[in-house]
Amino acid sequence: MSQPDLIHIELSKLSISKLNMRHGRKAPDVSDILPSIREKGVRQTLLVRREGEGYGVVAGRRRFFALQQIAKESGSDPLVPCAVMQEEDAASAIEASIIENVARLPATEMEQFAAFRKLHEEARAVADIAGFFGVTELHVRRVLALAALSAPIRKLYAEEDIDGETVRALTLATPAQQADWLKLWNSETERAPMGRACRAWVTGGSAITTDKALFDLDGYTGAVTADLFGEAAVFADAAAFWGAQDAAITERAEGYRQRGWTGVVLLERGVWFQCWEYVQTTKKQGGKIIIEQRHDGTVTFHEGWLKAAEARKSRTATASGEAAPKTETRPEMSGPMADYIGLHRHAAAQASLIRNPAIAMRLMAAHALCGSSLWNVRLHSPGAVKEATLSSVEGGSAVAELVTAREGVETLFEALSAPVPRRSGDAYHLCETYAALLAMSDAEVMQVMALAMAETLESGGPTVEAVLQTCSTDPAEFWKPDEAFFDLLRDKRVINAFIADAVSPETAREAEGATAKAQKAQLAEALVARETSLDSAWMPGWMQVPPTRHISRAASPPADAWDRIAGLFETDGGHESGAERSNCKATAA
Repeated sequence: MSQPDLIHIELSKLSISKLNMRHGRKAPDVSDILPSIREKGVRQTLLVRREGEGYGVVAGRRRFFALQQIAKESGSDPLVPCAVMQEEDAASAIEASIIENVARLPATEMEQFAAFRKLHEEARAVADIAGFFGVTELHVRRVLALAALSAPIRKLYAEEDIDGETVRALTLATPAQQADWLKLWNSETERAPMGRACRAWVTGGSAITTDKALFDLDGYTGAVTADLFGEAAVFADAAAFWGAQDAAITERAEGYRQRGWTGVVLLERGVWFQCWEYVQTTKKQGGKIIIEQRHDGTVTFHEGWLKAAEARKSRTATASGEAAPKTETRPEMSGPMADYIGLHRHAAAQASLIRNPAIAMRLMAAHALCGSSLWNVRLHSPGAVKEATLSSVEGGSAVAELVTAREGVETLFEALSAPVPRRSGDAYHLCETYAALLAMSDAEVMQVMALAMAETLESGGPTVEAVLQTCSTDPAEFWKPDEAFFDLLRDKRVINAFIADAVSPETAREAEGATAKAQKAQLAEALVARETSLDSAWMPGWMQVPPTRHISRAASPPADAWDRIAGLFETDGGHESGAERSNCKATAA
């Protein structure tokens, strides 16, 4: 910075410079310096620069506000000692403001962002900014990465409504994803993902970072999402990543074989290398390469390991002068014998499950969550002709409750350091889930099973009606007529029936000649008035439990579905339903 000119300037010509780090903030508390300035005046000059018709205070903000208060009390316009910088030296002005403010009070990350950005806009390199503050270049890049966030998200972070982990995840998000996240944040019925859940939400559930790749990223054609905080980028498509990773593993394994390693064992993905079951030995002594691959993309090549039993046999043979046995011995069972033993063990396991219902329940939950060669359980994927229908459902409180339940179940597994279950058909992962369920209480397992059943419940048909009936569901808790409902309501017969049911038959007869649009408007007004005056919501027969039809003998999917199974669940006289009998037994117990 060039040497400034020292002059006295009228207070009325001074204002806070836009280059000041705390420009735009509310007036600071100056009660600690006010008595001294009243008595002795300003002893340290204010650093200012020419801005328009006046001067902007770059450093000395608190002294400026103290002088303003004194001038207001005395009604004077005092001369203030100032050091005037060159107008074109904006970067030095920013640095001066930062030095003063940071030296007095450590800046928050958002304050650092504002300062770093101003310096960066003045063509200061990241390395120069890092050197100026005595921080790493990575720290500067991470702070500057906040520029990738939309202004509303930055505001939430500045006000400490969201944490740093969530903000870092959102820097990975596209502008459209950030907008979607803000909608969730502002929703009254849905929850925006936070922390690790936010990162998984942004990356589509797969958080495999590029530092796990064994292949050359320059030749990779799949999608990669850059982490703007300077950490490793993330593969957007897990399947594409594993395709390239598997090819690299195969090439690396072949390289080991060419170098004389006769045994190369590739463990199933997710299976840990249990080193205590092995002893480390040399290539000449029959040591093998054990390739371990984790679900997060990590691949480890363990060189020179041999099963303990095989190592003992090798040492015994060597001591007796015999030739070391081959590391790959002939199986001790023939194929038919393996079938015989396997089926008898299977039968014993089946009988054991019959005797241990609590364990069977946990294993059943693991199968429902993960799938197997005999289990093919799929999540319900909602489909509708109209996009507005899906938006209406997804914005409802029922879906919000499902999301909350899902987060609760994920927390149960994470608390046990177990992976969150996924439907992969992988036997090892199924056993991981089963082991975690064995560590849970019955109440927690029932919570997991309830979620699994809810997520795999097929829409439409009798099963939904049976659930609503046996759970004594009140649909009004989850639904009320919305814009999508009225938009899809086209049949004048039905609209008229709704008016008769919600208002009165007389009103319905009077509205018969009106257009469908006018009838719907009349119905909507009547429902608002009814809810206000009667304090009760109206529910069409389609949404009641059990459902009813409004037009005699006309097809009505929910009512038709209920008619098929009504005899199974409706009680008649002294007959009890299965649910009632279960409740009675539970009470008696």
